Amino acid sequence: MTRKLEKLAFGAALLPFAMTLLNLGRLRRLPDASGHGAISVLIPARDEEETIQGAIDTVLASQGVELELIVLDDHSSDRTLEILRACDDPRLRVLQAPDLPEGWCGKTHACAVLGEAARYGLMLFIDADVRLQPDALARLSGLMAEQPDVSFLSGVPRQVTRTFLEWLLLPFIHVLLLGYLPMVFDTGRKPAFAAACGQLVLVRRRAYQASGGHAAVRNRLHDGLALARQFRRHGFRAMLFDATDLASCRMYRRGADVWNGLLKNATEGMATPRGLPVWSVLLGAAQILPFVLPATPVSRLAAGMTLLTRGLISYRFRQGWGTVVLAPLGTALLLMLQWQALIGRYLGYAPRWRGRSYPPGSV
Repeated sequence: MTRKLEKLAFGAALLPFAMTLLNLGRLRRLPDASGHGAISVLIPARDEEETIQGAIDTVLASQGVELELIVLDDHSSDRTLEILRACDDPRLRVLQAPDLPEGWCGKTHACAVLGEAARYGLMLFIDADVRLQPDALARLSGLMAEQPDVSFLSGVPRQVTRTFLEWLLLPFIHVLLLGYLPMVFDTGRKPAFAAACGQLVLVRRRAYQASGGHAAVRNRLHDGLALARQFRRHGFRAMLFDATDLASCRMYRRGADVWNGLLKNATEGMATPRGLPVWSVLLGAAQILPFVLPATPVSRLAAGMTLLTRGLISYRFRQGWGTVVLAPLGTALLLMLQWQALIGRYLGYAPRWRGRSYPPGSV
């Protein structure tokens, strides 16, 4: 039995190790480029008093492009709107969201309203906790000018992690992407291979409108991924890039927010009845099993591959070494969270985020 488990651990560790080596060279950063044309930067904001000032400051500090910044206050109960109104810059427009229609998720509705208000042909949707580098807009618009066949461009910002659960769980954004998505087969047009990060999404207005925009994915919590697939279904090319040097994002600031935020989106990702048992085997066998088996050459090799995989990802995306050393613990917590989400769905648990509830079947 032990030998079978050793073989399982070896195979499960080899898969993400090999895939990561192949994918690291394909998930590239944007080249330096001068800006072209104009760009609308669109930020949905709901109870973002801790983050919104930094977001608008970094956008307005952008260099090399003409821009407009539109922020939609989505019925905030804190000082978000007050902070926005205190900003005196003609490039900033502040809108207030209409009531949330039935069948919509809050963020997708806010983005749809923002998309209608934008004036320019390039529209960049970013979260309020994203911080752009001064040359980010110039590099983004420059790439779109050089590659006119790209209609959807999404980047994964550097994830800022400070609390224990942040740096233990959030690195899995890159682990799952690099270790389990076969990018070598992706041409930019197949929906099944689509990948995106909703924190930073750049689209061409015409393609956005032709594909249905956020209205077509109105009930999806993973708005970025759903939108990328929607673009590809309509024949548009969608690309993913490494935005580590272009933008940063601190998604959550407290441990409870990390858990609840990931729990909210889990059933649209790993936590499905068919998918989660498979993910439990893939992740558990690769990142937990080698470290609990007796120390043999095979189990040590499996553990070494897992640590090397995590180390390569950590180095490339500036995640810190704590998440590498504690990979088994992080994996166990991630799987616990996913199973909690799946079981909770069947028990009728409604995830809550920013004062809104998302009952099973509503998204």
